[in-house]
Amino acid sequence: MTIARLQSAKKEYQTGGTVVTALHRTDLEVQEGEVLLIIGPSGSGKTTLLSLLGCVIYPTEGTVVVDGRELNRLNDRELAALRLKVIGFVFQTYNLISPLTAEENVAFPLLLDGRISRKEALGRAREALAKVNLSAKCRSLPRQLSSGEQQRTAIARALVTDPPILLCDEPTAALDEVSFDRVMLELQALARQGKAVVIVTHDPRLKPYADRVITVVGGRVLAAQKDTNE
Repeated sequence: MTIARLQSAKKEYQTGGTVVTALHRTDLEVQEGEVLLIIGPSGSGKTTLLSLLGCVIYPTEGTVVVDGRELNRLNDRELAALRLKVIGFVFQTYNLISPLTAEENVAFPLLLDGRISRKEALGRAREALAKVNLSAKCRSLPRQLSSGEQQRTAIARALVTDPPILLCDEPTAALDEVSFDRVMLELQALARQGKAVVIVTHDPRLKPYADRVITVVGGRVLAAQKDTNE
């Protein structure tokens, strides 16, 4: 089932008197239950594509539809609610809050939402940490975690609201080989549970973990294909 769709989506930026096209007209569908890998060199338009899927920016032309809702038709409040409930973000730099424990970091999006108690939020945070095999690290501070454990904590934080889409921007860039493999297997397992996992990277090592790979070059998306390692 399609959970997100770009239809003739294009993104331009005004720089002084010059218009720069970050992403040319693009048609793309993201399916539930798949790991979609977006690869390409720095500056190719990968992050722009991810930002459109994440409802962080609006297209200059065309449409972006996420969970049945068209981005351009949403007001700021509706857009914030969509990002909170439907999309989970995993960043290269983890973005963990240093004075908070792992479970407090994971619970943070729920506490921001404000509709459940702190006790329930922490309980759901512990469940999310268990999904990434970090139950034993619930009370640890970020500085007490390895790079791989910090990234898995960040994944748990993205999962705590149970979003159908997980968007990952270079999630393995700072990981050693053991942590790299563990994180990718966990992302792969999440897709098998029905989530759409979209990963932006310049690292070709991720290809064997993907169900589908697209390449972005010069702001143009090349034809999507099934990974040849299946």
